[in-house]
Amino acid sequence: MAMTFVALPTEVVRAYQQGAHDANGQVPERAVSEGGGNPCRHCLRMIAEGAGMLILAHRPFPAPQPYAEVGPIFLCAEPCARGGGEAVPEMLASPEYIVRGYGPDDRIIYGTGAVVPTEAISARAEAHLADPRVAYVHVRSARNNCYQLRVDRAQDAFGESILIRKKREAR
Repeated sequence: MAMTFVALPTEVVRAYQQGAHDANGQVPERAVSEGGGNPCRHCLRMIAEGAGMLILAHRPFPAPQPYAEVGPIFLCAEPCARGGGEAVPEMLASPEYIVRGYGPDDRIIYGTGAVVPTEAISARAEAHLADPRVAYVHVRSARNNCYQLRVDRAQDAFGESILIRKKREAR
């Protein structure tokens, strides 16, 4: 199945970089990266040692609701290019992560969450996205449950899910 690793939208990140309030109503904190442990959720790379970074509370869901977790994330303090694509991003450098499916209502699909080795993220996400109940997948820190990125079904040039198109064509 074709899938894509998705970074936070550029317009959301630029707003934070310009001082917009985070999910807790606070201005993002500015800090200097010590290197190695500060993954930017926009460029999907580690923030280099000595580079400016933002620390803020983010809710990667469209609206508050019981399953809409809020948690800390890091972003490059200066504008960076949006990352993403079919390859597992380099920022996923820990030995394991939580991989969990969510429905179109942005609620957890029970039974999809598991801690998996980093090298198994793609296979686990692909298995979740093959389930018609799952709209998208989150990859989260295995130690602290921090949001890392989203995984979606790949879209064709017309914005249609490749998986949905293949199922329709098979009929």
